[in-house]
Amino acid sequence: MSAIVLIGLMGAGKSTVARCIAARSERRVVDADSAIEATTGQTVRELWESGGEAAYRALESDVVLDALASDDPVVIAAPGGVVLDPVVRAALGDATVVWLRADPEVLAGRVQIGDHRPLLDDDPLRALAAMAQDRAELYAGVADGIVDVDRLDAEQAADAVLALYRAASGG
Repeated sequence: MSAIVLIGLMGAGKSTVARCIAARSERRVVDADSAIEATTGQTVRELWESGGEAAYRALESDVVLDALASDDPVVIAAPGGVVLDPVVRAALGDATVVWLRADPEVLAGRVQIGDHRPLLDDDPLRALAAMAQDRAELYAGVADGIVDVDRLDAEQAADAVLALYRAASGG
């Protein structure tokens, strides 16, 4: 049973959809941001400010790689920037990866500025639009399927992800 990995930008609903999938499929949820905060005792913002982007990216890569190496069936809510790491991109080949894609305007309406999202402090819409453009090719390159979540609730998105998983895994 391969891992199901949800990728996409901040606000796409990865954490919420992962919990829905786990409840239906007897999988353990690995929410990378929550795991990092639990392990370090610091918020994303604190980690970002103390160690910078590179240090935070290394932590998120480690969490995702550890989860992918697990023998347990997992659903991973991956951080939006994890696809920037070529080692993680290569490791995702053994999982079913689904890109939860949404329009940056929709995402900007969903996210809240605060401890969790330091990249969005100045202008969330502009930041999300830039990230969408910069990462689209990377997301597409690792995704086994795409679920456009602009108009879906978490349960509908989970249905679509599980359908893609069944198709990708042959059952």
